[in-house]
Amino acid sequence: MGRLIRLRGISETVKGKVWESDSLLRVGRLASLEVVLEDSSVSRQHAEINLGPDGWFVRDLASTNGTYVNGVRIGTLPQPLRPRDIVQFGKVILLVEGGGEINELPSSKAQHILATTPSTYEEGIRRLAFDRHQMPRPGEQLMALLRAGHHFVHAHCPEDLYRAILNDAVSVLAAQRGAILLAEGSETNPKWRLVATASGHHSARSSHFYSKKLTQRCFSTGVSLLYSAFAALDSDTRLGQSISEGAMGSVICVLLRTPRRRLGVMHLDRGLDHQSFTEDDLHLADALAAHVSATIESALLLQQQRDLFLKTITTLAQAVELRDDYTGGHTQRVTRYALLLAERLGLDRQHTEIIRLGSPLHDIGKIGIDDAILRKPGKLTPAEYELMKTHTVKGAEILSNIPEMAPIIPIVRHHHERWDGTGYPDRLAGTEIPYLARIVAVADAFDAITSPRPYHASNRPRSYTWAFLELERQAGRQFDPDCVAAFLDIRDLIHKAMHEFLPHLEWDDQAGITTVNDPLLSEEILADPRY
Repeated sequence: MGRLIRLRGISETVKGKVWESDSLLRVGRLASLEVVLEDSSVSRQHAEINLGPDGWFVRDLASTNGTYVNGVRIGTLPQPLRPRDIVQFGKVILLVEGGGEINELPSSKAQHILATTPSTYEEGIRRLAFDRHQMPRPGEQLMALLRAGHHFVHAHCPEDLYRAILNDAVSVLAAQRGAILLAEGSETNPKWRLVATASGHHSARSSHFYSKKLTQRCFSTGVSLLYSAFAALDSDTRLGQSISEGAMGSVICVLLRTPRRRLGVMHLDRGLDHQSFTEDDLHLADALAAHVSATIESALLLQQQRDLFLKTITTLAQAVELRDDYTGGHTQRVTRYALLLAERLGLDRQHTEIIRLGSPLHDIGKIGIDDAILRKPGKLTPAEYELMKTHTVKGAEILSNIPEMAPIIPIVRHHHERWDGTGYPDRLAGTEIPYLARIVAVADAFDAITSPRPYHASNRPRSYTWAFLELERQAGRQFDPDCVAAFLDIRDLIHKAMHEFLPHLEWDDQAGITTVNDPLLSEEILADPRY
């Protein structure tokens, strides 16, 4: 930085004022100082800016309301200043400009802070009831803040929670757009995950829902910020792409945080032709962020618990497959097929999740079956056949000791029931068979036909075409006809998934097909309880 420094006022009370020096600028309310700021938030002797051997520095003089550089509060130790830095004394904001020898940063970096607010969790919670003037909040603001606390109870998944919170924020703050971004990884260099977006009634058409630079600055400094595109200082100032293409006139970035950690950022903006956000809006948005952050953290913890649970299930399923050379990848394929079928049948999110969790464990009872039976090439004896059938009951018994597994047990116990009532273990028929078990049964049978098994003729899997013909032939006898019809409707998706999982296998789709009524498959594969 050169020898001459210039400060330009950008907040309302000092907008247009300029102070210059080549050595010292003392800041405060006293008339004898170089920079006189007549604002109650500024101390009598607030701060000073000095030229040192390595450039310009600012330090706070133990002021009441603090000195901030780019939104970060500084102490009494000197803090370096550079062109385009934003310096805030109390509530008064100045921009560091170059004069004479100073080489300014490109004007494309000029996005200007109009206000900041401390983003401690405790301060945010205090703002729930009182605005920045210590006045009780209006009723509609209180209602918006209170509603946020109910979303966690009624949301079916984290995504629903994020959307509900954001929609409330966009509505109460009359924003044209909003976004919630969660930080993953380290706080110093996080990876951003966009978990929700929302549009207001007068939203500009744009794919830009947030500014990456403003989001990162809010998160890294730990301070909620109010920016304005209207604070540009010269006519050739160029805004960032997200702000300019998103037609963002003003932006609020508020920190999502709890006493334990920073979670992310809620980003709100208004259009160029709308009234800019105010400092009161910033404080309201910050209060909302503080209020919902504990809820968001709880949702994240539940999601982590669910992911751990899913990994445990996957490990258990793999333990079963390790005992059988022929069923490697079987549970993974059945799960994919069953989820595709569930989507075609229009299952809701809750039942789809049960399919996602239950399909990998549908054969968990095989853990209790002797290897001599499970891995036997060729047909089973009648005694072996009856023992093999017990894997459904064994699996249900294993899971019955875990309360969280209760919704999965009908899949495990009943995926070998038959539509005509001749299946096992309970000989249920038709709609007596749990619906999700019927779905998994179709997916399970398809994979048994199209993957290598010891009880296939010549130990070769049957073709994709053959498998669909056999399922169609067994509709109304072994399988729910509606489930089979839906499975046939998505045969292209199933075919794609099958080749993704089994790329090394090649089929002659016409090989061995003599008649649709050939009972070979029913006798050799679908009647064998090992599939």
